[in-house]
Amino acid sequence: MAHFNAREVEPASDLSRRLGLSFSNLALLTRALTHRSYVNEYSAVEDNERLEFLGDAVLDFTVGAWVYNRFPEMPEGDLTKMRSALVRNEQLAKFARKLDLGRALRLGRGEASSGGHTRDNLLGSAFEALIGALYLDAGLGAVDTFVIPILEEVREFILSEIHDPKSQLQEWTQSQRLGSPRYRVVGTSGPDHAVVFEMVVEVAGEVKGQGSGTSKSYAEHAAAQDALKNLGVV
Repeated sequence: MAHFNAREVEPASDLSRRLGLSFSNLALLTRALTHRSYVNEYSAVEDNERLEFLGDAVLDFTVGAWVYNRFPEMPEGDLTKMRSALVRNEQLAKFARKLDLGRALRLGRGEASSGGHTRDNLLGSAFEALIGALYLDAGLGAVDTFVIPILEEVREFILSEIHDPKSQLQEWTQSQRLGSPRYRVVGTSGPDHAVVFEMVVEVAGEVKGQGSGTSKSYAEHAAAQDALKNLGVV
């Protein structure tokens, strides 16, 4: 494994410039990037766990307000699903990777040499701590300015994820004790370079939906949507 070298860590001042964030108090940003393993080995005063706690609450509010305002017709249940999908650690780690926060994390030697700079839980926590630091330094408006463009970039992906008809059909059939839906290709059409798949989906042994698409995945998606409609679920 690579030997940890503290000099390779991006300074908070450089990160601030790179992200276009004008921190009045750079010590806050430095703390947001400091893992407890670093505090144990170096002369750092505080790790980022308190800022992570604050950032978690700020993100919950910021994302919730954005979802509420961005999708005025969305029912409460879907609002909750969308907010949850956006603030889960896996998604926050993706945001952190996009910002390349990993190279600015201050980790202890063991944590760094074992790949801590790329670990989801550390990256997600660091993103929350960054938001907490930004809130303390510049307020909620600065958080909105920074976070909302990031949310907009993944809007379509998250929407498709929470409205995935295959997942909805699976949840419904399980709630009705009907087992899992079964997808089956029943035909293809078109030339080799543009094959269209014809798909049916069976629930408890009966065909409940059909659909077509240029891939099996798209065809399953269409068949599940058709089944939900035929079953009166949507």
